[in-house]
Amino acid sequence: MDFESPLRCGILLRRYKRFLADIVGETGEQLTLHCPNPGAMSGCTDPGSRVWYSRSSNSARKYAHTLEIVESLQGDLVGVNPGRANAIVDEAIRDGRVRVAGMSAVTIHREVPIPGERGRFDFRLDGTDGAACFIEVKSVTLLRERGLGAFPDARSDRARRHAIALQRLGEAGHRAMMLFCVQHAGVTRVTIADDIDYEYGVAVRAAYRAGVGVIAYRTVITPQQLVLAEEIPVEL
Repeated sequence: MDFESPLRCGILLRRYKRFLADIVGETGEQLTLHCPNPGAMSGCTDPGSRVWYSRSSNSARKYAHTLEIVESLQGDLVGVNPGRANAIVDEAIRDGRVRVAGMSAVTIHREVPIPGERGRFDFRLDGTDGAACFIEVKSVTLLRERGLGAFPDARSDRARRHAIALQRLGEAGHRAMMLFCVQHAGVTRVTIADDIDYEYGVAVRAAYRAGVGVIAYRTVITPQQLVLAEEIPVEL
């Protein structure tokens, strides 16, 4: 996924009120950016970190700039805009880099209703055999120790509800997957942050036992593009 226009670089001063971040730009000006990540962003908000941000052409926006990438104190690039995850995964599915077992060709639908429930899943893939697979994508930015990433970084009732809905589909015999899109260059394997959201961990493991696929892919992160790369292990 290429960024629509070149990202600009700056230095982070602070992230506050969940959705705001102050930075110093390349020419020394101070800017307030929209921070699209509602999570804790642990390890991604240290003052003095290098950041990259985009600019919107929408004149109606209160904050024209959006925080996209942060360089951690360990030197790892982290994609902190979770809204990019679906575009990254969509591109990878279309390119054949994410394959769903038993589905050789698919039609991709985005933001589809959860069957029989309120809410939406990120994707439904329809195969040529008439079968469907529902996919929910989660963006991983939390690094617990070198190589080990975890989700979530804050308690998430929405994420738990998605996991339970996937479990019900699995129990009913439908194809369903949870895909962790890892947007942290230092992460080579993924686990559940049970200490942050124990109930989410219970729901994910119940979904897995019901036949739901739980997979993770690493993202190659640069200021020019975000590209889904190889599959990495998930430790449940």
